[in-house]
Amino acid sequence: MRRYKCKVCNYIYDPETGEPRTNTPPGTAFEDLPDSWRCPKCGVPSFKFVPI
Repeated sequence: MRRYKCKVCNYIYDPETGEPRTNTPPGTAFEDLPDSWRCPKCGVPSFKFVPI
């Protein structure tokens, strides 16, 4: 699974660790995040992320 970076604040979403602040469990691929998911650091929508 690929990691993704927020283009606004450079937060890295790592699917292996998930994101506790958004109740996203480990193993959740970025592509499987709900449309309502937002960057836990700056709040932008997921379409502002790029694969790294």
